[in-house]
Amino acid sequence: MPASESMPLPILLPDQPPFNLRARILTPLAAGGHRFEADGLLTVDAAGRITSVGSFADTPGLGPVFDLRPWLVLPGLVDLHVHLPQVPHAGLGFGTPLLDWLRRYVFPLEHDFTEAVAEVVAPAVYRGFAAAGTTTALMYGAVYEPSLDAAFRAAEAHGIRAVIGKVMMDRLTYDETLRPSEVLDLSLRQSADLCDRWHMRDNGRLRYAFTPRFAVSCSPEMLRESAALAKAKGAYWQTHLAEDRAEIAEVARLFPGARDYLDVYDQAGGLGPRTILAHAIHLSDREVARLAESGSHLAHCPASNLFLSSGIMPLGRYLEAGVSVGLGSDVAGGPDLSLFGAMRVGGYVQNALKVATGDPRPILDPFAWLRMASFDGARSLGLEDEIGSIEAGKEADLIVVDTARTAPPAAPALDDPAEILSTLIFRSHPDMVRGAWVRGRRLDGPPG
Repeated sequence: MPASESMPLPILLPDQPPFNLRARILTPLAAGGHRFEADGLLTVDAAGRITSVGSFADTPGLGPVFDLRPWLVLPGLVDLHVHLPQVPHAGLGFGTPLLDWLRRYVFPLEHDFTEAVAEVVAPAVYRGFAAAGTTTALMYGAVYEPSLDAAFRAAEAHGIRAVIGKVMMDRLTYDETLRPSEVLDLSLRQSADLCDRWHMRDNGRLRYAFTPRFAVSCSPEMLRESAALAKAKGAYWQTHLAEDRAEIAEVARLFPGARDYLDVYDQAGGLGPRTILAHAIHLSDREVARLAESGSHLAHCPASNLFLSSGIMPLGRYLEAGVSVGLGSDVAGGPDLSLFGAMRVGGYVQNALKVATGDPRPILDPFAWLRMASFDGARSLGLEDEIGSIEAGKEADLIVVDTARTAPPAAPALDDPAEILSTLIFRSHPDMVRGAWVRGRRLDGPPG
């Protein structure tokens, strides 16, 4: 075969730090804006930290380099809301109202999420995250302590950056082995024990989130005591907020002394900078202002909000008010683990809302969606100094994407970073992520 017709050499990926990567690089910046290197060099030290980011031409003589051109390196994505036991049912129940969907699909599935099941499901889900470009995930488990231990063990072995919590439910529960009077104390004790075992494991790669499911399934005591435990142990507190109008009406019935849904959590002491609330579609102006004031964070889940006919978050209104918002897949309410897919749906939803209502606020551009799925998610977890962008001093949580997978037939090569990113969001391909790393260690999942 003539040299001009020879097959290209396969692209090799590093498995462990230290290493040097040559590639196109695109990242949000902590100070705002973004950085794009058309031919960049990224260096990672033996501890898995980024030591430099720059143009390849400006940094000669660094030794062996993994040449990933023409692939694109991005920061690893941060999924702020996903239900680990529910992933096997992703895509089921389209259009079913939330409370009916929980009874029909979710509670039976979580009922059977035993330790043995978790040992099979969790590793597969973590590989799925890595293949989708997600390197950090905030997850709900089921109500059973052994299954959470199994989920953490699998995360420890896989290398993903994981925050996980045992679901807490005492007003209603699918664990028929317990008397109602036993649930509160047992759930609090088991959650505290899990936190003691796993929170900050591996120098903080694994963390714990106290996880009352939502106000409908929790007594005031469960909400109050779980929030107190989270604060005492320096852990996170996660739950759902104002996802569905029938859910909101039920919360108003169950908590007649609260001014609104958010006030239920406020009265429990649950708001604050280590709190992540999922959905928050239907909020009053008072609730929006209180979220911003308290420093609590929202997980925006546009795909699941449409899949379950829950509604449309007025994202521009919340951002204008100064509310912190990251992005969540919300599988299995959302149909897949890809945050690129969540960005795409979110963009369509914002456009539709603007057309339907005449909202004068500007819609998010591709750079803003990438920031929400990376840096803003890291900030919601208090990790913005460690991950969420590709900058010197941060840990090397990275993904590399083959942009050719997203190109339309006969399309010319793109050089503009906004256009490149737009194709990743609006023409995402299930095999476009070719590698994922946490602290410079390659995760099992992408094909490479």
